[in-house]
Amino acid sequence: MLMAALVAMVSAGCSTTRRVEKGEILYNGLKGVVYENPMAEELPEGLRDDINDAVDVPGNKKTLMVLPLGLWVYNNMGSHDKGLKKWFYNKFAQEPVVVSEIRPEIRTKMIDEILDNNGYFRGTSSYQLVSGKNKRKAKIEYTVNAGKPYLLDSIQLLPDTCCLSHAIDSLARREAYLRPGQRYSTDSLQAVRTRITNSLRNRGYYFFRPEFIEYLADSTMNPGNIALRMTLASNVPPIARQLYRTGNVTMYVFRNAGGGHADTVEMSRGTLIQMMPSRLRRQLMDECVTFKRGKMFSVRDMDRTQSYLARLGIFNSITISALPDTLAVDPTIDVAISCTFDMPLETSIEANVSSKSNSYLGPGVTLGLTNRNVFGGGEQLSVNLTGSYEWQTGHGSSSVFNSYEVGITGALSFPRFIAPKFIPRRKYASNWTRVSLSADLLNRPHYFKMAQFNAAFSYDWMSSRFVNNNLTLFKLTYTNLLHTTSEFDSITAANPAIALSFRSQFIPQMSYTYSYDRTFRKKNTVRYTISLTEAGNVFWSIYELCGQKGEKRLFKTPFSQFIKGTAQVVYGRQLGGRQSLWTRAAVGAAHAYGNATEVPYTEQFYCGGANSVRAFTVRSIGPGSYRAPSNVVNGYFDQTGTFKFEFNVEYRFPIFGPLYGATFFDSGNVWLLKNDPQRPGGELKGSKFFKELATGTGVGLRLDISMLVIRADLGIGIHAPYNTGKHGYYNMENFRKSMAFHLAIGYPF
Repeated sequence: MLMAALVAMVSAGCSTTRRVEKGEILYNGLKGVVYENPMAEELPEGLRDDINDAVDVPGNKKTLMVLPLGLWVYNNMGSHDKGLKKWFYNKFAQEPVVVSEIRPEIRTKMIDEILDNNGYFRGTSSYQLVSGKNKRKAKIEYTVNAGKPYLLDSIQLLPDTCCLSHAIDSLARREAYLRPGQRYSTDSLQAVRTRITNSLRNRGYYFFRPEFIEYLADSTMNPGNIALRMTLASNVPPIARQLYRTGNVTMYVFRNAGGGHADTVEMSRGTLIQMMPSRLRRQLMDECVTFKRGKMFSVRDMDRTQSYLARLGIFNSITISALPDTLAVDPTIDVAISCTFDMPLETSIEANVSSKSNSYLGPGVTLGLTNRNVFGGGEQLSVNLTGSYEWQTGHGSSSVFNSYEVGITGALSFPRFIAPKFIPRRKYASNWTRVSLSADLLNRPHYFKMAQFNAAFSYDWMSSRFVNNNLTLFKLTYTNLLHTTSEFDSITAANPAIALSFRSQFIPQMSYTYSYDRTFRKKNTVRYTISLTEAGNVFWSIYELCGQKGEKRLFKTPFSQFIKGTAQVVYGRQLGGRQSLWTRAAVGAAHAYGNATEVPYTEQFYCGGANSVRAFTVRSIGPGSYRAPSNVVNGYFDQTGTFKFEFNVEYRFPIFGPLYGATFFDSGNVWLLKNDPQRPGGELKGSKFFKELATGTGVGLRLDISMLVIRADLGIGIHAPYNTGKHGYYNMENFRKSMAFHLAIGYPF
């Protein structure tokens, strides 16, 4: 039905004005905003954003960014009383949006108000309709002439007549905006009084509000300038002028199933009332609550307590209420903290399916089970099972082509910093200590079967609202080849570098990861992650100090020594109308030295797949321009490298409801930092870098249902880094075989 409507729409010439009433003009969207005197780049970005938000009104929705399906259905199908046609009409039909409904004359007044609020009191704006061949539909173009802004001239603060006025005056004098020469801006003035109010509420003035601070502005004394005076509102209630201290603190803990009997106990931070039976270590509440009786009441204590309780992940609701104690001699505020337990067990699932036109199909799944309060102190015990399988279709039922990987990971996390007492720490910092054990089995047909075991001890902490840190103090990995084939043995015998990367060995590691995640003005999102890993240096140094030379072993097995670094930057920008543009750049490098000549296979980089270059399957490209010989059944084990670069761009747009579309461009590859004669073209060389980038484009769908995103992507290859026998930048051997399909959960980045 949908496809038929689209075809009919195109064939009918997309007559979108058929049912537009006489005298009305169909609104065809925003033509743009033209800035004159000064030009757009001379105006503050925030001002331009506010103006664009005021005038960028969407017209009739367009399917796949081009076709106004809803308007066409409304114009051509008509309503129906029953059946599928009625459902289709009610679902997709959309009445025409006309210019009179947009009210551009009102929007020019909104622009003028925005200009006034930003100090451009002499600014003016206008609009015009821009029509094409069809005069019954038009776009709107706005013109803005802002002129010169008014500047702050003299600034008069509050007189120092009481404790509250003294506090406001001292805070206002620290504000960088309240200086002569600053451009007048109501948003900036509002931000100043909000910051002052927040500081006051952290100093005991809990009931003070931003609207209790007022500004008087006079532009007549000095034309083009503003004389500003700060005052207190006349309606400030006595309760807002009063400084309060913290009174009684009562903590309530309720069962998720309700009921139970109350158990009351006095703690150092207040009174704990817990509904029994309950698996909660009493001291945990004391560790999370930052209020202290007699201390100056602070909203910061409310925020911190809320944050520390929420990070435990064991409560489904947390409420903190503050009420003044009217019977106390001194002004105090009593605090009531109510927490209700969540279900103790949590399950999770991650899945993806990849299909390549060369007949390879591969699904992968991760199942997780977490107990979020295993010992009663917010400790989390999690178990994850992972599995992936790939087989080749259309080539009989032979199982020798089938590849699989299975693994299990168990982790125990403590919501505190477990370390010797002499190590300094922030008492109320958001800290986690994690201990984990894992085992993986990797089977590559025709080649090998490898087992990997590792144990790790790590710390996680947040140094700010936007920065998360991870320090893996110790991670020991053991890799062991359980089985190899004669074909694999012949390849490794001819290539010592590959043989060394696959040998059984220990990998003792330490690593640090820095993550930054922040959204600016609700439009721009910046995320970047930097990670540095070293392996074997501590053990190598100990052996050297003990005088041992040559190859060093741990439990009679060689251990690897290398350094590895990765970095990733993701930038997202909201374009309006639920559209967004996302870019990602990632780079990584690894170098072996000392006790090892090759980076272990499990620590090398690979490229391709659902979150990488989507036109190629995992480990199917690289290193560099190298391509496995045609007589090699599968190049899994050697499609890795010690240097990696990837770049992605993805444009996301709404289709209808929670369904979004996407178009994307991916590029990337892996290289070798050291030349390997057995893999010609694999070494990283600057002169060939861009030529050896695999590139692809494609389209996709995203079903964004609250916390769950189901993603389907179809990648189409543009350029393969290896020789395909074709000339020119587009060198894919076959268009059908250049496509890869991926079904996954979550966004690619």
